[in-house]
Amino acid sequence: MHSREEKLQAFGRLLDIMDDLREKCPWDHKQTFDSLRENTIEETYELATAISRHDMTEISKELGDVLLHVVFYAKMGSETGEFDIADVCNRISDKLIFRHPHVYGQEAAQNAEEVSRLWEQVKLREKGGNKTVLGGIPDSLPSLVKAYRIQDKVANVGFDWKQREDVWAKVHEELHELEAELRKADGGDKEAEFGDLLFAMINAARLYKIRPDNALEHTNLKFMRRFNYVEEQAHMQGKALRDMTLEEMENLWQEAKQHESAT
Repeated sequence: MHSREEKLQAFGRLLDIMDDLREKCPWDHKQTFDSLRENTIEETYELATAISRHDMTEISKELGDVLLHVVFYAKMGSETGEFDIADVCNRISDKLIFRHPHVYGQEAAQNAEEVSRLWEQVKLREKGGNKTVLGGIPDSLPSLVKAYRIQDKVANVGFDWKQREDVWAKVHEELHELEAELRKADGGDKEAEFGDLLFAMINAARLYKIRPDNALEHTNLKFMRRFNYVEEQAHMQGKALRDMTLEEMENLWQEAKQHESAT
């Protein structure tokens, strides 16, 4: 691992390169906060993908791409005299110190759960911070992640199940309500009821220390691996999937599962 001095040199090198690119590269010179926004979102998702795959080399690469965007925005901020990279670093440092009174102050927290509860209290006292429990949740968060964050925040102020097992009664209740709506001739309000069921399931995941977004992504990747196997085997047999019966595809699906178990 690199020394502190080497890390500072590396960061300084990146800042110098950003200065050069902003001045000398037509594309970099042309960029604005608005033009970079979608690229930043894309880079963040690419980082999230690398993390879900536990690919450390790719994580390091994608972190660099995200860091580039941080430096890029800070450079543009410095050009208007509104902020620079030092402001960015100092503001996050000040926030970290303020939000960790159990490290830098007199508060006490013995475990991660106590820290989470303390954070919510500190955020409400923070100057310029959130004025309500659910304040600060970005509107643009993906719905699955947003639901988890909503539930986590209200739980930290005591709005939660007394026993985590109690959540399953709510899950079954929402499932039955959805089934009832689906049986109606006009379909009923099936979207709302489906949303209620998903919200209850995400609540269950939170209570059992499962990250629903991670869980679903792992299942997505597993499904893709198995279906790709089905498609490859069908191709090797000279068949197109659309011409195969469901039973034939199911047999290949079971082969894919056995192939995964063997490896």
